[in-house]
Amino acid sequence: MDQSNGGALAGLRVIDLTQVMAGPFCTMLLADFGADVIKIEPPNGDSTRTMPGAVGTDSPSFNAVNRGKRSVVLNLKSEEGVGAVKALVRSADVFVENYRPGALDKLGLGYAELSAINPRLIYASISGYGQTGPQRHKGGFDLVAQGVSGIMSVTGEPEGAPVKSGIPLTDLGAGMFATIGILAAVEYRHRTGKGQLVDTSLLDAGVGLSVWESTQYFSGRGIPERLGSAHRMSAPYQAFRCADGYITLGGANDRSFHRICEVLGHAEWKQMPEFLTDGMRIKNRVDLAARIEAITSTKPRAHWLELFEAHNIPCGPINDYAQVFDDPQVIARELVVDVDHPTLGAIRALGSPIKLSETPPAVRRRAPLLGEHTEEVLAEAGIRFS
Repeated sequence: MDQSNGGALAGLRVIDLTQVMAGPFCTMLLADFGADVIKIEPPNGDSTRTMPGAVGTDSPSFNAVNRGKRSVVLNLKSEEGVGAVKALVRSADVFVENYRPGALDKLGLGYAELSAINPRLIYASISGYGQTGPQRHKGGFDLVAQGVSGIMSVTGEPEGAPVKSGIPLTDLGAGMFATIGILAAVEYRHRTGKGQLVDTSLLDAGVGLSVWESTQYFSGRGIPERLGSAHRMSAPYQAFRCADGYITLGGANDRSFHRICEVLGHAEWKQMPEFLTDGMRIKNRVDLAARIEAITSTKPRAHWLELFEAHNIPCGPINDYAQVFDDPQVIARELVVDVDHPTLGAIRALGSPIKLSETPPAVRRRAPLLGEHTEEVLAEAGIRFS
């Protein structure tokens, strides 16, 4: 029984041997676009099933990264469980796992063995440090990966302690990079008929997302430092204090900066040598920010947002998440959706940030109950055992 939604990836069958976030996020993206994702869970289920807010073996956290999948419970410590996975692989297109490198090889579920069973199989591995290198054996944790990859060294205020990103960047980044790799491998298979190994990691994601930071370092301009909310390639481009809170203000080029000067009543800043070019404004960003904030702090946020927007200057409020999900633009983009769940009841969830005109993603399909589809999926593979 094909559980796909007729989306862009309809007909693509994915075996999902992942837990927690990076792997489940990857396979959820595939499910959103119509892939038939079969999530293999241990008898006690994915650990996110019992995170805060859980009702039995269902939780909002599990639903957040597992919607649209089918759940099959298998004990991989048994020969029957491993055999069932191999049977499912025979008709699968993609296999995704996020175990430590080598762990599935010991079970007979590594890339070499499964690709021998199905040469068209695309086998995606998401780990902490990747399948190669001296640290390949280490586990993957977003906090640790943010530190190792340099993200924490550039996050926080200049004189403060290192801070991790408020969202799990390396977990989600690894999931997205794995998805991109899988889709690239699918296209290659269309041309050649051959599957391949897709290998990415939390460390890879953290380093791979460090675009401006690597540019600063590689160009000989020193080790990237913490800048608070400021941008290392442009100024003024950061959060500024107002009388009742903060807003963001983006003077990302000379044109925007000149408009800011006019609005703030200091046209002379445009001709000052220390602010004449973006490079000089970056060099003197602290002084420039202090000048701007001395003015913006005298009036409330609404005053400045209205004024800056009227002059076509990039700006915006700093919303908390209650404000985010009540934002008319967020609602219009269907970035928050309502989902009915048999255990959790009516819940709200994130919609897809990707819009397709012909095959839009299906994001209102709830996550499966633990083992909900075990008999159904195993029957499809011709397996009868308990």
